[in-house]
Amino acid sequence: MAFDSWLGRVKTALSNGKNPKSKRVAVLSFEVAGVMSRLLHLYQSLSDAAVVRLRNDAVSLEGALKLVSNDESFLLRLARAELAESVRVAAGSVSRLSCMCHDPFLRSFHRVFTEFANSGYDPHAWTLTNPKEIEAKHKKLERYVSLTSTLHREMEELSVLESALRKALNHSSNNNNGEPEPCSVNSKDHQKLCDLQQKIFWQKQEVKELKEKSLWNKGFDGVVLLLVRFVFTVLARIKVVFGIGHCVPYLSRSLSASATVFPSDQNPNSENYAIHVSRPFKSLKIDGNGDLGCGSFFESNCKLLKPMNGTLGASALAFHYANLIIVMEKMIKSPQLVGVEARDDLYAMLPSSIRSSLRSRLKGVGFSACDPVLAGEWREALGRILGWISPLAHNMIRWQSERSFEQMNLMVPKTNSNVLLLQTLFFADKEKTEAAITELLVGLNYIWRFEREMTAKAFFEGCNNSFNGLLNVNHSETQLRT
Repeated sequence: MAFDSWLGRVKTALSNGKNPKSKRVAVLSFEVAGVMSRLLHLYQSLSDAAVVRLRNDAVSLEGALKLVSNDESFLLRLARAELAESVRVAAGSVSRLSCMCHDPFLRSFHRVFTEFANSGYDPHAWTLTNPKEIEAKHKKLERYVSLTSTLHREMEELSVLESALRKALNHSSNNNNGEPEPCSVNSKDHQKLCDLQQKIFWQKQEVKELKEKSLWNKGFDGVVLLLVRFVFTVLARIKVVFGIGHCVPYLSRSLSASATVFPSDQNPNSENYAIHVSRPFKSLKIDGNGDLGCGSFFESNCKLLKPMNGTLGASALAFHYANLIIVMEKMIKSPQLVGVEARDDLYAMLPSSIRSSLRSRLKGVGFSACDPVLAGEWREALGRILGWISPLAHNMIRWQSERSFEQMNLMVPKTNSNVLLLQTLFFADKEKTEAAITELLVGLNYIWRFEREMTAKAFFEGCNNSFNGLLNVNHSETQLRT
């Protein structure tokens, strides 16, 4: 009887193992956690506070208005396009995972998501609309990402311990003609072996517990469904924020109900609530009713992200010019510390177009730079230029660093702000940027020479005073002797 019961349990286990619905995330949990982390980061960049920063800070950034465009509607389109592209990339990862699902509806994710992006049609009601449900799913994703990230670290630690044990066993085996001594032998080497084995035991227990709590042992279809619903919700949020058509009214109500920067004393069940909470987003509404016109949603936005001819992005110079501006910024702040070698290195960084314009600007400029009034005027002028161009340069470096970090790490770090390409030099007009850089170089050239001349003058006066003092001493001694 006991044997029959045991055999029944074995058959059940085997049958469950063949059931596609019992498929676990397993080793794919790290890839899934990465997608979750990126979706969380993207959703955070669409929060009410982030939208207010976009409208009040990013779009009105002086450098963007000078070098990219003074048309705020165009800048908003760039912001929308970059956010939409991030969703498209995340959806591509979800699509690859959905192809491995048992559920036929999940396997059709790519088609349904594309239809939702273009028309707003959501046949499976995958978009989360209840604020409490959104918050619950958000916390669930965060917990999964945190636990899976911890699992990744602990598994790496286990791998290190097991590698150390193998090396220790090989060392012990070589010292004992291929026969490692038992752990009970009272020796330092064998004590280390015992300690390692004990650490591995507890580490395996830790990994086992984390696998149970993290994505590793969760049902594959259920996890993918969670991703599907959240990526639908993020896209819906983008449409609400930018006033794009095809969004049903209750999305505005539910997605903005937890706003902290807008009045929160409205009744969520009242008819006017959706109008009230969406009013702060009206300034982000672009292109009339927000529709994209011809072409699919993602194709239209992708075209916007392609830099136009005459921009630094099209010339692949944005990152280089960002570094160049940052180097000049440091020199302008402390010109007295800039040596001849550093000055030559800066010149070597200049492309031929800027070298040519710099030579033209410096023609006829006298060698002497001893006017303190002119030096002060140049410092003020350079400060004004750096005030609007420096943020774009630093944002370019930061944008690049954030993307590199995302590619190399499982989790995307939580930040209070998200740098967009419109806040960088990527879309900056090449001719205008080079004119500003040339102006910085001309001014830097003057104050650098001014500082050197003032230093040399002070040194010469000091030496002259010392020499005169010495002559006076010698003259006094001569008079005393006579």
